[in-house]
Amino acid sequence: MNIFRRMFKIGEAEAHSAIDKLENPIKLTEQGIKDLKTDLSKSIEALAQVKALAIRAGNDHDETARKAKDYEQKAMDILRNAKDGKLDATEADRLAKEALRMHEKSNQEVERLATEKTKLEQSVESLNGTVQTIKSNITRWENELRSLKAREKVSSATKNVNKQMAELDSNGTVSMLERMKDKVAQEEAVAEAYGDIARETKDITKQIDEAANSSERSLDDALEQMKKKLEDNN
Repeated sequence: MNIFRRMFKIGEAEAHSAIDKLENPIKLTEQGIKDLKTDLSKSIEALAQVKALAIRAGNDHDETARKAKDYEQKAMDILRNAKDGKLDATEADRLAKEALRMHEKSNQEVERLATEKTKLEQSVESLNGTVQTIKSNITRWENELRSLKAREKVSSATKNVNKQMAELDSNGTVSMLERMKDKVAQEEAVAEAYGDIARETKDITKQIDEAANSSERSLDDALEQMKKKLEDNN
């Protein structure tokens, strides 16, 4: 069947590294499943039709076999009536022969119908096997389709991550980090310098204040000494 050739093509495509250049396996599988379902529908329809023919052949066979037996019984009844004097012997022989002829003809039809019935039943069995195979293949490829879709998502995500990792410039990243370290060290040094300047400015101011307070205390001491001297002279 064409569908199985398409299924083989999927496996062949997956086996090649250049799969991106071939038909998409997911699309192929979806189409394959669609084709299988179409085949299944046709096979089920054919199976139903052949099965109907087999049933009809069986019914015709049984009905014809019943008629053959009935003709045989009628021939016996005719001969029995002739023996009992109920029917003319010559007429009875003619009618009995006709009944036997119909009996023989019916038997031939029974054999034909039996052969036909056997062939149809074999066809039913074969078609039923085809239907079951298609159903099995549909289940198989639907499972395969789910697997392919899952694998596609994983491979796509993995490819994107690997691509991002491959595009990362590790040397550039290290260089950038080193520049950041240098910048931070420079900023820390500048901050420390400003701290030193602030401390030096504070120390000078303190020295000036201390010096100014020292002169004032000297004048106060001199003033007190003069006041004491005046008191001693009095």
